[in-house]
Amino acid sequence: MTVLWGISFDATPVSGVVVEFVKTARLFHGHGHRVHLDLGYDVKADKNAFLRPYGDEAALFPEWVRLDRIDGVGEVPGYDQAFVAAVLRECVQKGAGESLLPRVEAVAEALSQLIVDKWRRLGVSLVMVENGTLPENIAYTKALYRAIDRYGRQNGLGRFVLWRDHDLMWQSEPGIRKYGDFPYPHTVAPVNSPHIQYLALHEEARRRTLAWAPGLRHIAVLPNAFTAQPAVVDDRNAGFRREHGVPEDTMLIARCTRVIPQKRIDRDIHLLAGLVGRVDCHLLVAGDTAESPGEQTRLRRLAESLGVRDRVVFSGRLAPHDADVGRPSGGGYSVRDLLAHADVVSFLTSYDYESFGNPIGEAIASGVPYLTTRYALYDTVYGDRGFRAPVMELTDGDLPTPAFIDAVAEFLLDERLRRETARFNRTLGERHFGSGRAAEVLTALAMMPTGERTRLSVVIPVYNEAENLPDVLESLYGQRAGDGPMDRSLYEVVLVDNNSTDSTVDIARRFAAARPDLAVHIVREPEQGVACARRTGMEFAAARSRLRRRSGTDQRYYLVSADADCRVDPHWLWELFTAMESGKAAIGVCDYFYDAAHFARRPRLWSAVERTLRCRAVTFALFGGFPDGKGFAVDRDVYERVGGIELLYQLRDGRFVNHLSDDWDFGIRVRASGEDIAYVPGSRVEINPRRIDHALDEVIRGRAYGSDGIIVMRDIRLADPSEDCGRDLTEDEARQAWEFSVKDFVPKNTLLPVMLSPSLLDDDAVTAFFGASLAQRLGRRIAEIKDEMRLVDFTAIHSCKTPSYRLYFEFADELFSRLRATVGEDVGHAPPLPPCLQDVPADRFTEFVRYFCEDRESGEAHNYFGNGGVF
Repeated sequence: MTVLWGISFDATPVSGVVVEFVKTARLFHGHGHRVHLDLGYDVKADKNAFLRPYGDEAALFPEWVRLDRIDGVGEVPGYDQAFVAAVLRECVQKGAGESLLPRVEAVAEALSQLIVDKWRRLGVSLVMVENGTLPENIAYTKALYRAIDRYGRQNGLGRFVLWRDHDLMWQSEPGIRKYGDFPYPHTVAPVNSPHIQYLALHEEARRRTLAWAPGLRHIAVLPNAFTAQPAVVDDRNAGFRREHGVPEDTMLIARCTRVIPQKRIDRDIHLLAGLVGRVDCHLLVAGDTAESPGEQTRLRRLAESLGVRDRVVFSGRLAPHDADVGRPSGGGYSVRDLLAHADVVSFLTSYDYESFGNPIGEAIASGVPYLTTRYALYDTVYGDRGFRAPVMELTDGDLPTPAFIDAVAEFLLDERLRRETARFNRTLGERHFGSGRAAEVLTALAMMPTGERTRLSVVIPVYNEAENLPDVLESLYGQRAGDGPMDRSLYEVVLVDNNSTDSTVDIARRFAAARPDLAVHIVREPEQGVACARRTGMEFAAARSRLRRRSGTDQRYYLVSADADCRVDPHWLWELFTAMESGKAAIGVCDYFYDAAHFARRPRLWSAVERTLRCRAVTFALFGGFPDGKGFAVDRDVYERVGGIELLYQLRDGRFVNHLSDDWDFGIRVRASGEDIAYVPGSRVEINPRRIDHALDEVIRGRAYGSDGIIVMRDIRLADPSEDCGRDLTEDEARQAWEFSVKDFVPKNTLLPVMLSPSLLDDDAVTAFFGASLAQRLGRRIAEIKDEMRLVDFTAIHSCKTPSYRLYFEFADELFSRLRATVGEDVGHAPPLPPCLQDVPADRFTEFVRYFCEDRESGEAHNYFGNGGVF
């Protein structure tokens, strides 16, 4: 079983931070994680709980949350409450205390080893850090970063840590300079780590974090999420008012909060006093009354002085809103039970203390109206999104004004207004803070591990593929190994939705629900483009597979690409898998075919297509070829080592667009890194003929994907599905189509492989294909061109096109002679030269070939060679 370890720097049993941990952890619990939570008592010195054993706190949590802590912390030399308080006071708040820093480092080192030991014993595969930027204990923060780095490296883990900051406490309460002045001397800033995914609650929090830690990568926005279920009075909680001394016929103002000065509960008491006489109401404060005894005493005296002591109820702490516990031990209730009886939720908090304001979100989700102060981030989280509530403007004064009290009284007495406000807020809240959004973001961040037996992730970019997707998914579900079904625990499917507007995603979800024995994941990529979507899917799969603990065997993991409009043969995946397992190649390239029956009435077009496929079979068997998005597998470690799929951009009509050749670019980088590419002819993919049908005229001209070197994705669905695609080519069109096809094919598939791996020319089969003389001269010329162009590292596709084009023109006649001899006489001779080269003197031909191929102003060479292929 996989294990999730949570650590809260809040050091309290119930807080917004802890509630969010429980809600997030539930997602992972549902995927089989065993959940452990360290409440952080051993972190903070000011909560009167330092190193204190747990008591009845477990009753506040679901049974699947195990309260735990790092063993042996109390035995670390010099690590005690006084030391932590001194470091906070001297090093952080004053920016001094240099004499304490060596002790901080020693304590951090000892703590980090204890953390690693604990995680190792439990088999931790995922860590969630809550409010880790709190500077109250920089020694513990340093220890945690060191532990993450060591544990991640030792276990070969990827981004296995979710580091979420709820309150941005390093800039909390700037009015009293709680932590000194920016940039907060000695405070541990977030660091870039291959093991950490940072999370901010909203864009403003993300902006502030980046202002504090410029250049921080892997920081995403994950708003707090709330289960949108109306809080209702039922048999279980019907006695809530009675047990808390709140009359059934009085209105109830609920305040769910910690009982500390920063929460400004005194404002609620003043508001209550102003309402009495106009509205029959009570105030119930749900929070731990023992956390700050002095504040508790002050509030009781205030209520007494204002004449409302009998109307203010301190219930003590309640179980979290979304804790999924029944009645906690001792006959207690949850926050949801309180909200079921509440008429309004109050949040009259300090201006600069809150970040998200969980009680507001809980009220919205439960269908209860709220009132609030306009604290610093209220508009960022709620106000600017359109949520409705009476708002106390802090610019009008520190306590509720008569005007605000009047507004609240009118709101409480207007039942219809309260009901409509709650309904409006709840609908809006589901859109912004629904629990499904959190799951979607977490899934996109690739934080749930791949299944323990899974060895392959099939990545499929999808954009409005509702018509084709059912057949594609069924073909994946029906994969076979030998005479029987392929073990579906060996592979998973990752669908990357690239902004579909049809029923594509719904189809995928229904398929996943109906086929639970095949893992299907749906992730989103908002940037339009197949390259973006393919990269997102590949990185999603790579990161998730890294979250698994090492199995003890040195098994490889494979990322597999497929296209949503192509169908795979029943043994497609098994052939790829077995070929990769039995060899050393980093990439396995599939065989592709068209259904000949589709072209039965178009023999000239089929002739051009079929000849291209025959050429491909010969050269791929010799050189391995390059991956095509329609079907290939890559070793995950190699994928990550070469930097994965790189996004390149070009200008089209004044806008930047993705370059389409992401798969080729990737294959070039793999080949150039010294890795092998293997052709797997038994792994077959049927290409959707719409790729030819959609723009036959452009195919004939060899510009199906662009011109002048601009190669971008186009929508290849037919605008009119009933459109007649049965037209064959004329003799001239067929010749033109074949010439464009073969001109694109030869540089890519006979020259580019040996340019990137000249050692291929030493292979007997390759030498036999070229002939000894041509192989020798090609090797010599490749070395000369590399030196001449100073292309030391052939990694980007455009760096390789020019030399491959030059080699083509210099050796075209001989290359076609070899293709005729191996593929068939119908390959014919090299197409005519560009007119500009036909008139060049023979002794200057090579010179002018270079000018032609490097003409980046007009893109003539790209146009001549077909701009990305046609078949």
